[in-house]
Formats: sequence, C-alpha cells, structure tokens
Amino acid sequence: MFEFTKRRSRWVLGVFAVLAVVLGALGATLFERVEGGGYTDPDSESGRALTVLRDEFGQSPPNLLLLVETESSVEDPESTAAATALVANLQERPGVTDVASYWTTHQPALRSVDGKQGLIVASVLGTEREIDDRVATIADELSGTHGTLQVRAGGFAMLMHETVEQGKADIAKGEAIAFPLTLIALLFVFGGLVAASLPLLVAFLTVVTTMGALWVLTLFTPLSVSATNVATLLGLGLAIDYSLLIVNRYRDELSEGRTPAGAVATTLRTAGRTVAFSALTVAVALAGLLFFPLLAIRSMGYAGIVVAALAATVSLTVLPATLLLLGTRIDKGQMGWWFLRAPRPAPGEGAWHKLATAVMRRPIPIGLAVTALLLILGAPFLGVQLGFPDERSLPASMPSRQVTEIVQADFGESDQNPLVAVLPESAYSAAGVDAIARQMSDLAHVRRVDTATGSYAQGGLLAGPTAANARFRADRAVYLSIVPTTTESAALADLVGQVRAVETPSELLVGGVPAANVDSIGAIEDALPWALGFVVIVMLIVLFALTGSVVLPVLAVVLSALSLTATFGALVWIFQDGHLSGLLGFTVTGDLAATVPVMLFAAAFGLAMDYQVFLLSRIREEYDRTGKNDTAVALGLERVGRIVSAAAVLISVVFLGFLASDITFMKAFGIGLPLAVIVDATLVRGFLLPAAMKVLGDANWYAPEFLRRLHDRWGLDEGGAGRSLSHDVPVRDPLGVTTGRPVADAEPLVNDPLARAEAARAEEGLAAAGRESTD
Repeated sequence: MFEFTKRRSRWVLGVFAVLAVVLGALGATLFERVEGGGYTDPDSESGRALTVLRDEFGQSPPNLLLLVETESSVEDPESTAAATALVANLQERPGVTDVASYWTTHQPALRSVDGKQGLIVASVLGTEREIDDRVATIADELSGTHGTLQVRAGGFAMLMHETVEQGKADIAKGEAIAFPLTLIALLFVFGGLVAASLPLLVAFLTVVTTMGALWVLTLFTPLSVSATNVATLLGLGLAIDYSLLIVNRYRDELSEGRTPAGAVATTLRTAGRTVAFSALTVAVALAGLLFFPLLAIRSMGYAGIVVAALAATVSLTVLPATLLLLGTRIDKGQMGWWFLRAPRPAPGEGAWHKLATAVMRRPIPIGLAVTALLLILGAPFLGVQLGFPDERSLPASMPSRQVTEIVQADFGESDQNPLVAVLPESAYSAAGVDAIARQMSDLAHVRRVDTATGSYAQGGLLAGPTAANARFRADRAVYLSIVPTTTESAALADLVGQVRAVETPSELLVGGVPAANVDSIGAIEDALPWALGFVVIVMLIVLFALTGSVVLPVLAVVLSALSLTATFGALVWIFQDGHLSGLLGFTVTGDLAATVPVMLFAAAFGLAMDYQVFLLSRIREEYDRTGKNDTAVALGLERVGRIVSAAAVLISVVFLGFLASDITFMKAFGIGLPLAVIVDATLVRGFLLPAAMKVLGDANWYAPEFLRRLHDRWGLDEGGAGRSLSHDVPVRDPLGVTTGRPVADAEPLVNDPLARAEAARAEEGLAAAGRESTD
C-alpha cells in the first residue's frame, strides 16, 4: 500500500475527491430514502396481525388523531360543519381509512369533558415511508385554523414522523457542536493548525462517503433513520481516533530524523496495521446487530460496518498521501506546546509507566477494588425496566406530544393505541365471536371491545351491531378492537398476555402498538445470545491473530465488557429513575428504551476493544523485544497511554454531540458512549489491565503448540520491531531509540546494547516495586 500511495499520492487524493462529490450528492438525499420507526418485528405475531388486517380488511389500528379545538362547543353548528368538512377531506385521501369523529359517531370518548374539543381518528395505510409521507402531508395541510376551529395532528404515525424530523435537526445540531469543539481540542493536542486539520479532513471524507454508501445500500435493503446518526457521529469519532494515531506516529518518526517517505512507511507498518485491526474490531461488534429483526437496530449495524471500513480506508490512503505531500510542513502554524508534543520522558519515568508499576506492586487488591467499584456502579441495571419510546421522548413543543397529553388530561376516556385481536382463518359465527368478545371485555384494564357483533364492556353487551360494525368482518376472518383503560406500559404488557391467553376456535393474532412493543422486546431477548456469541467468538479470533495468545483475547473481552457495567448502571439511574432529568432536559418515563442498551453495547464494546487493540499491539511489541511480561506491560502502557488518552477525550467530545438531541433516547447515547470510553481509558486501561497481566504473568502469552504454529504462518502483527520498509530509513525501536544501521545490517533490538540499557532502566522501576512489595 505504501509504495502505491508514494507513487500515486495525488492520484489517490483525486479519486477520493471525486468519490466525495459523487457519494456526497447521493448522501444529500439519504433522508428521503430511510424509514422512520423500525422498532417492530414484522415477523412477530403483532406484525402478522397487522398484515392480515391490511390484506383482509384494508385497515390498520388507528394511528392518526386530529385534535379539534373550538371556542365554544363541539355541538356548535359552525364547528360541526367545519369538522365534518375535515372528516370528508380525510376520507377522500388515498391510503386513509376508517375515519371516525365525534361529529359523525357521537361517541363520548371522542369529546372532551368540557365539550370544547373533539377528536377525528383515522388509519393511515402503507409502508413506513408511505405512512410518513402521507402523515406529513396531512399535518401540513390540515393543522392550523379552520374557521372557528384549531387543529393539531397527533397519534402514533405523527409521533414517528416527528421523531424522524427531530432526528434530522439533531444531527445538524450535533455536527455544529462537535466539529468546532473537536477542532479546538485538536489544536491543543497537536499545537498546530495544519496537523489539527488533518483529522477533520479524514472525518469529513468518512462521513460524506458513508452517507453516499448508505444511499447505495438502500437499493438492496431498507434502512432506518438510526443509520444516519451512526454514520455522522461514529464516523466523526472513528476518523479522528485513527487520524490521531497515524499523525502522531508520523510526527514522532519525523522527530527521530526520518525522511517524510520513511516516516509514512514506518507509520503504515505500525500504526496503520493497528488502525486496520481496530476498525475490524469495531465492525465485528456492530455486525452483531444484524442478528436482530428490528430495522432500527439492524440499520445501525449496517451503518457501523460501513463507517468503520471507510474510516480505516480513508485513514490509510488519503491521510498518508496528504502526509507525503505535506512532508515536514505538517508542523507549520505551530501554536505552542501540548502534552503530546512534550519531550518524551526517559523509559521508566513516564506517568503511565509509574501508574502501571504502582498497580503491579499490589495487583490483586487493586484489581479487586476497581472491579468492585465498577460492579457497584453497574448495580442499578439489575432493576432495568425495558420499554419503547412514546410521545414523552420528544420535546414538549411537538404536536404529537401535546395532542396525547391533552387527550389524557381533558378526555374522560380515550381510544388511543387499541389492541387488535385477529382470527385470520375463522368461519364467521356470531355466537363464537360474541363469546370471545365477552371474555376479552371482562379482562383487567379493558374499557371496551368492538367487533362485528357489537360493543362489549365488563363481560356484557354494551351496544348491538350497527352498519359501522361490518368493518370487523371479512369472508373468512374477523377481528376485535380492544380499548384499554390505561396507558401504563407494564399494565398494557400484562393485558397483551391476557388477551393472547384467551381460548379461541382458531389461530388468534394480537397486534397493535402495545403488542408490538411486547413482541419487539421479546425479539431482542431472543436474538441477544446469538449476537453476543457471534461477537465474542469472532473477536477472540481477531485478537488471537493480533497477539498469538489464547489468554489475552479472553482477558480483553472480559475487561471490555466489565468497562460497560458503570455505563449501564448510569443509564438506568439517569434515564429510568430520572436523576439529572432537570439538568439534561428530558421527561422521565420510568423505563429505558429497549434498543438503547443493545445499540450502546455494540458501539461501546467495539470502541473498548478498539483501545484494547491499541494497547495489546504495543505491549506485544515490547514483549517480543524483551521477553519480560512486566516490562512489556509497563513500557507498552507508557508508550501508547498518551495517545489513547487523547483519542478517548476527542471521541468523547464528539459523542457529547448526542446530548444536543431533543430526543430522550438519543441523549442516552450522549451520556453512555463518552462514559464508556472514559471508564475504559482510565479504570480499565490504567488499573485492571496491568493488574490482570501481572497476575497472569507469562501465561498471558500462552497458546497451544498447534495454534502457535498457525499464528506463525497466518497471524498478523505490526511488522516486527526493528524492521523497516525503506533502506534509507534509520531503525527505530519501540522505545524511541534510533540507530543508523540500514535494514540489511540491523540486528534484533534485543541484542542492541543501547536498547538493552534503555530496557534495564525501565526494569529497575519494576524491580524496586517488587522489592518494596516484598518488604
């Protein structure tokens, strides 16, 4: 790759410039192709119920509400005429069925207690994209003033539409916050405008090309709007992460006297391979999301794989080509000193080396104490209550939320979000349907059951059938509409179970929003073991290819998972229990969106493994050089610690852009991802990793003989210490020691007297620590 980039650096930049223009143009229309929602399982019982309802009856559960407010009374002739005109307008629209209102049915549930408000209820049919388009048109044309009436649109379909629109605005807001903050942070890290601008260049190309690639992906599979959130913020974070590693290594190589070409060659051989491995671990973690049937989760998986691949590709092609063209001018515009450009301390004297040495003096008590702390912080997650976002996840200014809250407060009864019980292949029997309806109407939390034989309540017939009841019957199918008395999630979930337990003469399919939520949580729980199994197994294989050990991959997976405990505990403590709700500006719902832990685990686990790759690759390099476990741990942590710390801070700044969102479950990412990264970069990397590797000792590097032979033949590494891709490049060992010997004459660095002297100084600190511990 280096030789090609060296010869064709301008050509590489030109190709990516064209790709950025083409894919950027496609990506600009990505929002027109993605779907809102995606939080239901189409193959579940509730999904099949909706399919039968649509195909056999041409209907769906009511998903659109128009709240009509009058100045005097809904019985006023002028109000009645205007409202009736609205009903007629809806009935004439394609894809809109089952329109009902107080003015056409005179049902008490459709009129407010004070008589000044009335409801128009309708079902909007189609795919999620078609429903979104139709609801957007209806809301745009019918909301507002109509004579003496004020109209606002609400309902589940409007909630999904506003969630998509708010997501678009939040992405723009997040980018507007993240880019300037990141640039400021990069200026401090690199101390110069030219070097600081390179990660943002890579980030821009990554995000633009990812958006275009996702547009192309929509030609083959549907995608949810959640994919765009991942493409933007994760793309920005990973691109900056990888650029930081590469640019810093390149500047280090220049400072050791290498030519720009030699510096790029060594950077690609070392940091470049680490970036490739890191991107692979992130992609593997997010690929686990493809096991879930929910489109929103799968879309995040697709986007994660694409963005990790493109972030690495741009970092390993465009960035090296740019570095070759800049040469030593990368330090142009220096603005001062910062910790990454500070004089590197002598081996054994750095802060991270001292921390590792201190931890390895008493690894067991320190390791147990940090583990206990993480488990305590994660304890709130034991009481997690999973649910799905409702109108309260949106800001109070949203019409869908306002309509729902007004209906709950001002209407004595509400027919929002009913359950539907479909008997898809049942010969119609009035007596049979009557018996089922009576039984269902007598269940707890049921206000009314409507079906072909009439309306039922508390186990008895409330009203006989009218012409309107004919819609509940088809040639060989019948369905019942079950109106609940509650909007509380746990009670609705219990009601779904009770309705499904009712004995019927043929198959019974229960659908509706409450049933879809129950089925979606069940689908997540069913897919979770398969997803975790895939991620863990593939991650172990990837890390074995990197380290040649069967112990270190297991240790890395365990530590990365442990680093997430505090994050999950914080999610429950903040978003479910409601602590900090005033500060963060969200409404407490008493549960946690079921998709948040799954999505956050994939992203955060991938990033934790990302940093584990950074560390283990350098520790392995030191172990190959010295053959001593403790020395390798301390020196590896010392050499890569500053880079990973800066990367963690920068990617946390990017993820804080999620906090700018006005959607509650997006704020959860703004808290969870930075917290996971910071915990991993401090407690896990600084304490647990050196403690565990000290206890395991040389067993860290164990592998059965047949696997060792396999790794020797097929395993990947960073090219080996002391090897160079160019004969005119001085040989630099991992400690920063530079020799003038060309590659052909280079001896292994372990036999280099100067390198041995440097290593001996580092080992003195470890030996002193051991003596102190013994004393």
